[in-house]
Amino acid sequence: MDVLRKLAMLLYKKTCILGIPVFRGRRVESELALLHPGERVECVKTDYYVKKISMCIAILAGGALLGGMARIGACRSARVGEGGVIYRGNFEQGETPVRLEADDGKKKLGFEVSVWPRILSREETETLSARFWESVEELILHDNEDMTHITSNLCLEESYGGFPFRVEWESSREEVLDSGGKIGETDIPAEIELRATLRYRDFAETRTLEAVVVPASLTPEEQEYMEIRECLLEGEERSRAEEGWILPGEWNGRELSWSLAAEDYSFLIWGATPVVAILIYLSADRDLRKELEKKHRGLSREYPDLVHKLALYVGAGMTIRGAFQKIGGDYQKRTKKGQGARAGCEEILYTCRELQAGVAEGAAYEHFGKRTGLREYIRLSTLLGQNLKRGSSTLLDRLREEAENSFEESLLRTKKLGEEAGTKLLAPMMVMLAIVMIIIMVPAFGSM
Repeated sequence: MDVLRKLAMLLYKKTCILGIPVFRGRRVESELALLHPGERVECVKTDYYVKKISMCIAILAGGALLGGMARIGACRSARVGEGGVIYRGNFEQGETPVRLEADDGKKKLGFEVSVWPRILSREETETLSARFWESVEELILHDNEDMTHITSNLCLEESYGGFPFRVEWESSREEVLDSGGKIGETDIPAEIELRATLRYRDFAETRTLEAVVVPASLTPEEQEYMEIRECLLEGEERSRAEEGWILPGEWNGRELSWSLAAEDYSFLIWGATPVVAILIYLSADRDLRKELEKKHRGLSREYPDLVHKLALYVGAGMTIRGAFQKIGGDYQKRTKKGQGARAGCEEILYTCRELQAGVAEGAAYEHFGKRTGLREYIRLSTLLGQNLKRGSSTLLDRLREEAENSFEESLLRTKKLGEEAGTKLLAPMMVMLAIVMIIIMVPAFGSM
């Protein structure tokens, strides 16, 4: 943290020296002065901005580190074993989908292939066979609507993710739809029968599917993709009894280099980190404003009690100065016993210290009102200052009147807060009403 603070301080000083208007918010300075009375504004502002800069640097460093880790993880997960070997998982891990990329030096092709686990028992095989026939149409239709309206190639693969079978497809009309799912050249819809045979070791099961197709031909790129995919699937099937599956090193005389296609979130993290840092930097000023508003609310709540005490002590024969010292001394005793801080009493205590330091009494009361920035405190400081300058035998009456008025204002303020709270509760109450209506109406409609 010391390193971050030193770096933040260096950036702050360099920015100020260069005259870049980044840290010159007058509103921030005034709010800091109100929150930290008696302290040098320049020191408080420097500490405030250094903390903000330190936080942003920490976020940027953390984001860069996370992005780097994500990048390293993506690169590691994208490596194929030495010699082009992919090692299989055990039975508990289940089927492992693998995304591969083929690079022949000219272009890259992506493939998704499943690496199968251990050999299954007869009971497990029969269970998976029943599940396959239930979902066979969904597996082979691809972009087609249904089996009676086929407008594009079917996915007649030799294997499907989630199933351990090698599937053999036979078409009653190869010129219309071949066993690879490719549609031939024909001008009219044609009815065909697709015979699918599931094979897994000594298990075999055959069923027939009815289909009506409108054929379409593959482009050369699609044909090449299907051929390489078929080669991959055949190689994966042949190696299922072995520890690893060796990928083909060449295709049609072209050398292929393989890598696992891994999800790489590093660029997303690196891109999002500066945005988060900027948002947090800007939100710090909002937090400062909220802190000041919280202090003002505390001062407003305390005002009736403070005026009442002043009227009580003055009525008992004390001077204004003595009343301030009495309130400040009592507050110090309470804080030593562990009671919480109070903004109004803190301001009175600060005024007492000014008086002890030799500040004129009238100036101290004037400072008291200005520090709070609230209308009622300014009114009170003006009343106390006029009493010192002109002398007033009606000071006690005016303090009592001010206490009564502040009490009434406090009641009105409390009433307003209650109304605002009731308004905020309307939204959750409406949501609860909607939930109750749904609970009541759904069974009613279900029984009709």
